[in-house]
Amino acid sequence: MTDFTNGLSDILVITQRNLIRYRRLPQLVIFSTVQPIMFLLLFNYVFGGAIQQTGTGNYINFLLPGLIIQSVLFGGIQASVGISTDMSSGIVDRLRSLPISRVAFISGRVLADTIRNLFVVLIMIGVGFLIGFRFEAGIVNAFIAVVLAVSFGFAFSWISVAIGLFVKNPEAAQPAGFIWIFPLVFASSVFVPVQTMPEWLQVFARNQPVTKITQAVRSFTAGGSHDALIPVLIWMSVITVLFMGLSVWLYRRSQ
Repeated sequence: MTDFTNGLSDILVITQRNLIRYRRLPQLVIFSTVQPIMFLLLFNYVFGGAIQQTGTGNYINFLLPGLIIQSVLFGGIQASVGISTDMSSGIVDRLRSLPISRVAFISGRVLADTIRNLFVVLIMIGVGFLIGFRFEAGIVNAFIAVVLAVSFGFAFSWISVAIGLFVKNPEAAQPAGFIWIFPLVFASSVFVPVQTMPEWLQVFARNQPVTKITQAVRSFTAGGSHDALIPVLIWMSVITVLFMGLSVWLYRRSQ
């Protein structure tokens, strides 16, 4: 019990260290917030009129849940850059000389990024309300939708951590983190209904995790069936367990 308490305390200290870094480098938070807001405004006002014809109803209510998922995924990519930067700058060597949990470094990074993702999601929802977005299924379902989205970002952050530990170079970590995200985001229901895609692409788009989480979040913001919830929980559990274990192994191997 004491080891668990000490490990948890170490994780919280590393989390605080990363949050303080965000406070001292506010441009990190500012740019990670401005980008999704730009996506929201551009897609709603530039493409919204054309996409409205696909039968999505009020497009902002269709768009915002998908963009929230895109934002937490893109936000998680920063973990790969941050981890590789710390690995190459000597911070990790200093931490290893201290009597702290060996997994506190990577867990604290993921938790700090999750908190930042929550902040970005709330800002996006606020901007969405200003341009017409509404939670149509009630406040409780709205809360569940936010928790689902942030939890999904938490799970995918472990993929970014594993990439950062494997690549170890900050310049290589950013493209390595982005390259696998783009097919998942754009070949999904984030921006348009899956049925508007070619049939061969629909098979992939319908069954990949980004579409499932987007459908689940939309079902809680706009009402409707929660059929996608169970697949989402399975995807998140598998990804978290698999890549958390891989990240811990890569971190220990780097010692």
